[in-house]
Amino acid sequence: MKKSGSGRDFSRRQILQSTSAMAATMAAAGILAPRMALAANKTVKIGFLAPLTGDVAAWGKPGLDGCLIWADWVNAAGGIKVGGESYNVEFVSYDNEYDAGKARAGATKLIKEDGVKFIMMLGGDTWPGVEEIAAREGMLFSTLLPSDLSPETKTLIAPCEVHPVYNVTGVQWLAEQKPNLKTAVICAQDDALGLPSVATYLAAFEAAGIKMVDEPLMFDPATTDFAPVVTKMLAKNPDIISLDTCYADYVHPICEQLHQQGFKGQIISCTADFYPKMVEKTSKEFMEGFIFQFPDFDDPALNDKRVNFKRPNDFYAEYAKRYGESEWGAVSWEYASIMDLWSEAAAKAGSVEPGAVLTAMKAGGKGKHAFGDADWWGTDLFGIDNALVGLWPVVVIENGKAVIKEYKSIPEWMAKHQKLLIKHMEALGQMHYQR
Repeated sequence: MKKSGSGRDFSRRQILQSTSAMAATMAAAGILAPRMALAANKTVKIGFLAPLTGDVAAWGKPGLDGCLIWADWVNAAGGIKVGGESYNVEFVSYDNEYDAGKARAGATKLIKEDGVKFIMMLGGDTWPGVEEIAAREGMLFSTLLPSDLSPETKTLIAPCEVHPVYNVTGVQWLAEQKPNLKTAVICAQDDALGLPSVATYLAAFEAAGIKMVDEPLMFDPATTDFAPVVTKMLAKNPDIISLDTCYADYVHPICEQLHQQGFKGQIISCTADFYPKMVEKTSKEFMEGFIFQFPDFDDPALNDKRVNFKRPNDFYAEYAKRYGESEWGAVSWEYASIMDLWSEAAAKAGSVEPGAVLTAMKAGGKGKHAFGDADWWGTDLFGIDNALVGLWPVVVIENGKAVIKEYKSIPEWMAKHQKLLIKHMEALGQMHYQR
């Protein structure tokens, strides 16, 4: 052996001992843990099949960004333990551009070429392109839109977002807090996201005793000029404007038009993605009291002991650090929360195979939803109990910042008003036996 600069001889054994000691010290400090775990662990691939570009990218790309944080954290902690082995998680993404044909091509690639064990989707108009592949391959899929569910979708789950049913909680809270507001109008894009949401808002307003002063204004998804849409909504002087489940690319210009045309009433919406930009383009005063359904995860209310999402405040801080606080949106945390459920089910099943994970996930009919323990539910509405339903937050913008005002129970509302919701779903052809 050659001498070192200090004049000491090092044997191979001494070098290995020294290296091991250094590695142990650095691992304890959290420096080498991710790389060492990556070398030792197996890898399980998860498909991310969602719009990453185009008009609907706001409900895809931020979710993938959140998943990358989730994977970094999990892998750095040693991966997930499944059947006595450790697995690192690798996400394989495919941009379906919210197109059914591209979703079909993406699903085929992810399954056949990439060997994924689970595929997460936004759903909606893209699910029909994938449904036959899911059934044939027995692949486990998730959707953020349980209106995709039907008795035939045996391997499709909605374990996080129960769109559009949770929208009833915002209307319920509004009616309790501002009983003087008695009239409303709704606008929405005419598609697979807009229609079931319109039915839900109609049911929620009717249950709350709020009168619709006009038919829902359904606009073409290709619309770019929202001045006429807003003018028509304001024509009958409603107390409340509902933006239904409009995409971010619609919510922003609609709010700008409402501001320009002098609306002073209440706005309620499913989402308010990138709302700081709306505050900038209108004003804090205009956006004050805006009700929607998706919190910022720096909210102290997320430290409620019922919440199952891991380290929500830290997750938000890391997201803001990587991508910018203004890029936080409705789905930034949702796909990551689905991965919490998936990883726990895989550990419980002792397998990453789709069928085993699904069985473990639904065992006992209950699951740990992001906002609390919840029930697998949906037969009456979707024809199958593949939606995880429990509490959902009502969020209000106060002084330019989103604030969780209350967690409300979806099952409690459904116990009282389910028939009303089904009535409106049927009227718009949105029940599973009509689609």
